[in-house]
Amino acid sequence: MIRSSLMICCTVLSLHTASDILRAEPPARKTRTENIIFVMLDGCRWQEVFTGADPELLDKERGGIENVEETKKLYWRETPEQRREVLFPFLWSVIAKEGQIYGNGPKSSVARVTNLLNFSYPGYSEVLCGFPDMAVNSNDKIYNRNVTFLEWLHQKSEFKGKIAAFTSWDVFPYIINAPRSGILVNSGFSKEGAPEGKTNTAALNGLLSSTPLAGNLTRFDSLTYQAGLDYFKEKKPRVLYLSFDETDAQGHAGHYDRVLNSARKEDGFIRELWETAQSMPEYRGKTTLVITTDHGRGNAPVEWKSHAANILPSQYIWCAFMGPDTPPLGERQKVEMIGQNQIAATVVALLGYDYNAAQPKAGKPIIDVLPVK
Repeated sequence: MIRSSLMICCTVLSLHTASDILRAEPPARKTRTENIIFVMLDGCRWQEVFTGADPELLDKERGGIENVEETKKLYWRETPEQRREVLFPFLWSVIAKEGQIYGNGPKSSVARVTNLLNFSYPGYSEVLCGFPDMAVNSNDKIYNRNVTFLEWLHQKSEFKGKIAAFTSWDVFPYIINAPRSGILVNSGFSKEGAPEGKTNTAALNGLLSSTPLAGNLTRFDSLTYQAGLDYFKEKKPRVLYLSFDETDAQGHAGHYDRVLNSARKEDGFIRELWETAQSMPEYRGKTTLVITTDHGRGNAPVEWKSHAANILPSQYIWCAFMGPDTPPLGERQKVEMIGQNQIAATVVALLGYDYNAAQPKAGKPIIDVLPVK
């Protein structure tokens, strides 16, 4: 396991106002990436990504598995490589060959949050803004005072009205600050932003607002995905942001079999979305796919259900990149530690802009993900 001594303290610099950030206009540089598909899997552990089903949790008592025999049949294989490939077939059959994957700590590829809190709102804000904010310290529905890279891009004429977010968790309108940013955020049990006019879409719009889960603030990921996919095909945004929640919700509920099922399902969503993009001239050869998570979780067999500041393993995350500008280096090993705060600047750099010139406290881009000069 990764030693907790890797943990480093972040220095939070003084905040700029939203207007300061939006006024900054850094120079553009040439890249082949014109569009971004950005997907997040809430609370999806790096352990499952890199080693597949955890043997310590494949039982009824520790993993809360309803049918152990069936779960093992689906996900247990003799080697970690085989297990991860059966759990995340697209990630390991395509992205591992054509892109880059970070976060396998035992192979000296550490990725971690820098906000020190290890839960959702701080994690999403750090990913999307490029820096931690000590004032972002709860999951409460408070509008984010910080500007996300989505909002920063949205102020540019070439991205205005061409950025959309589809998320299962209903706090995202606050994280992205939808009223201020003007970005379309379809979230929770709202049907706002879903395309209209088609028979199947009309039925989907009804489902978005009529199928809340009792006692739960998140909708089914399949509804989030279908709404996002319909919008993608009809409206053709330049940046599509999707955030799924079931890997986190089922982890908290202690159902490890459902965590695995959700992870494999979401891998399938990502495959279909990518293949859809490659079938469209607006996206083929011009689009970069980014995948990551907002936080990790505790280690098996005791703390895997939870994540928090005092559960140190939950600081460790993973991320993946694939697109026309990213060298196909596969699973990264023996590389410098990367921070969650670097993802925003990396995405913006892939689009040809310098995010750090506008937001100097954001983490620097991950150089290896960018095209070789």
